[in-house]
This record gives sequence, C-alpha cells and structure tokens, in this order.
Amino acid sequence: MNITDFLDYLHKTRGWVLDADYYSQIETWRQWWKGSVPGVHTRTAEYAEGKKKRLIASLRMPKRVCEDWANLLLNDRTTFQIADAATARYLLGDDEQQVGGLLRDLHFWTNANALVEKAFWSGTGAFVLSAENMTVVNGEAVPGPDVRLRLDYDPAPCILPLRVERGVVKEAAFVSECLIDGKPAVYLQTHTGDEKRRTICNEWFRVTDSVSGTPIFSPLEKPPEGTVESITVEGSPPWFALFSPGAVKNIDGGAGLGMSVFAEALAEAQGVDLAFDNYREDIRLGHKKIFYSTDICRTVIDKDGKPHYIPPDDDVESQFVTLPGKESSLDQSSEYHEYNPDLRVEQNHRAVQDMLNLFSFKCGLGCHRYNFENGKVTTATEYNGSRQDLIASANKNQIPIEGALIAIIRAVLWAAKELQKTAVVPDTPISVNWDDSYITDAETRMTQMRDDALSGLLPHYKYLSARYGISEEDARRLAQEAKDESRQPELTFGGGA
Repeated sequence: MNITDFLDYLHKTRGWVLDADYYSQIETWRQWWKGSVPGVHTRTAEYAEGKKKRLIASLRMPKRVCEDWANLLLNDRTTFQIADAATARYLLGDDEQQVGGLLRDLHFWTNANALVEKAFWSGTGAFVLSAENMTVVNGEAVPGPDVRLRLDYDPAPCILPLRVERGVVKEAAFVSECLIDGKPAVYLQTHTGDEKRRTICNEWFRVTDSVSGTPIFSPLEKPPEGTVESITVEGSPPWFALFSPGAVKNIDGGAGLGMSVFAEALAEAQGVDLAFDNYREDIRLGHKKIFYSTDICRTVIDKDGKPHYIPPDDDVESQFVTLPGKESSLDQSSEYHEYNPDLRVEQNHRAVQDMLNLFSFKCGLGCHRYNFENGKVTTATEYNGSRQDLIASANKNQIPIEGALIAIIRAVLWAAKELQKTAVVPDTPISVNWDDSYITDAETRMTQMRDDALSGLLPHYKYLSARYGISEEDARRLAQEAKDESRQPELTFGGGA
C-alpha cells in the first residue's frame, strides 16, 4: 500500500496534516532494505536490439545490517526479570527459560525480533495492544474471562503520530492493509486520550481504483462482524509503545518518528553494490575468448547469400597452444588468437572489503563486522575483543527498546487485571536481561564462569546452570552430589600389618 495516498485521503477528510514527505523517505529506506532502488540498481547497456536496462547485482547489505542488529539486541537469550511471582508466571510460565505463559501464546520473542529489524530499516517500530472476545456496552469495555489479548508489530509506514510532546508520541493511529470479503481494504486504529481516559477507534475503508489509477478510499458502512467501532478505558497506560534506533535524527520532518539505522550510509551501501557488481561482471566476462581467422573456419551460406563462419571447435572454453602462422614464421599473423581477460580478483576483493568496512562502520557495527580474509570470516572472539564501537552502539540502542518493552508489558498487565480479572500486579518492578554475547562469545563467557567457580568467586551451581541450561534447583543438586562424592573415603586393595 502506498501510504501517501491514504494520507492524502485523511488530510482531506479529517483535517490531519501529517508529513507525507517523510513517508516518502521511509519508502526509499524500504527499497534499500529490499535491495532494489530505482535509478541505483539499474544500468543502461547497449545490445544488438538497442539499449536496455541491466540490473546491478546487490549484496543487500542494508537488510543484513538490520537482521544483525535484531539478532544482537533481541534474541532467544533476552529475558524479563519480573518481581511478582504470579505476574511472572502469567507472562512467562513456570519454565526458567521463559518459553511459557502469555508471551509464548503471542509468539512474542519471534515477532519482537522481527519488529526490531523492521524498526531499524524504517526508523520506528510499534508494539500495539488489542483485545478480542470482549463485551462492549455503550462504548465501555466490560471485563470477562473470555477476553484474549493480542499484539501487533508495526513498522514506521504503519505509524501515524497524532500528538507528540517533548519527542514522545502520546496519541497515534496505526494503518494496515487487509482483505474483507476477498476485497482489498485498509484498517485504521486510532488511540487518543490521556492517563485518565483513553479511546481506541477502529475503522475500515474499501479500496478501489479510479480511472487515473489513484486509489479511492470509502468507509465501510458497518464494521466487520465480531468487531466494534470503539472502546473507552479509564486509568490505562497507552496501548502502544514505540522505539527507534538510538541515533539522533538529523532529517527534518516526521515528528515522533526515527530514522533508519543505515540512513547515513546510503552512499556506502551503493559503493558495496557497485564493487560487488564489478567483481561479478569481471567473472562473468572472464571466460576465454578466441578470435579465429576465417581461413580455418567453415563457411556456410544462408538463403540470402550471406556467409557465416563456423569455428573449428564449438567449445569456447578449450585451451589452445599458440602456434606459428601458416608460413612458419613467428612474425606472421596467427590463424587464431586467444584472449584471457584479467579477473582482477585481488583488486575486486579489496574494493568490496573496503566498502563493507565503511558501511559497517557507518551503521554502528564496527569497522570490521564483515571481514573476509584468507577464505574465512573473522570469528566473534577476534571481532568482539577489539570493537568498542559496537558495544557502545548496542548499549545505546538497547535504551529505547527496553523502554518500549517495559511499557507494552505494563499495558498488557493492566489489560489482564482490568479486562480479564487476572491476579497480576501491573506496577511490579520489571527489567530486561540482555544477551551480551556481542561483547564476549558464549564459549569465552563459560570459560570465565568456570574459572570464577573454581576460584570461589561464583557458586558452582551458577556455573552448572548456565553451562548445561538447567534450573538452579537442579544445578544445586548436581553440585551437592559432586561435593558428596568427593568426600567418599579412598578405596584400597590388600591389607598390610
């Protein structure tokens, strides 16, 4: 969906004045993320039939960078620390690996990881809470045990900030494409209000094409079956939470929205693709070329009387030995000549590597995140041990993500208590335990924990729990068994007086 078309409709019908130009910038970032930017990834080439557009090969590094940031910041080793036990069980289940509870039902960690990638290419990501199977009377939500909580995960093109105070989005709308009765439609959810009273409105619009090709939006007369037009809740935190990459935006417009993690590295991204395309083209054009004298070719005359010369060997990859000419003189023209283009492997490799280094540096991942030398990729230990810039960037990017995670969890807990009547504590202390493997790899961390356990700085059961992925209770039991076994008397054989 072209969001700018829908924005034009909202401007005319609602009086909103949203920055459509900024969404055009977001669309450019999306094209880079996909690896196909008009005017950048095409080149005009001359063919026998005339000029044609040729696609430039792309490594699609903007997408790879966003994937890597998502994997570094929010992965299967990220966990919540929740003080209240009942609240922790509701969200996380009884398993210490936090693979149960409501978050499992919501496929939270998988979707949250994907949202980080979306936020890092688009500039902003949003967790949006909604409720299903809810009874609504006169617009007021009625609590009940059948209420089901749901989360949506929206990138910047779906986020329309409506009220922004001191850089914080207080009210917003969220737009997405959908199908109703097998026909395209647009769904708009609007969140307005404050800490005392909040209203969430749902609207649907049918989409049809005009004669000029511009889409026409028309409101549905009634909402789809099983949905409500609006609900109002009192004393609730916002039902949405936004976050952006940690860098301060230096692009005008787009109040409440951030900028892509590679927004300042588009020239470097283009340099990567140009270097890679040149490398690829040298290989494609690098096969042996043989130029034959017509004297040794078989001549075939077509129906129009035009001669065609057939080389003596159909295999263009054949290897030939240079021979003297027909007159047995080295200074005479040879009957054929072979040409082996230079692949320029070393120069091309250096060009690609230099561009990757620059691009990685501009995206905050360190200068040598993507380092291919001597046929291998730099290992995590080799890289992480000397890349303080990555650590600083990661710590900076964690701040907005942590704020959004805690905010949406508090909204979920409020809805669980007030709408489901679940015994949870919405204001219980919550913290996020981050995976720090971007600082030290897992094996190095385990070695350090083992050394600390042997030296008495760390309880043995803590090391066993981390090393084998078992609960601390089981680890305590194993540690005690090992301690008891070490106290057994030494067995001896034979006797002596």
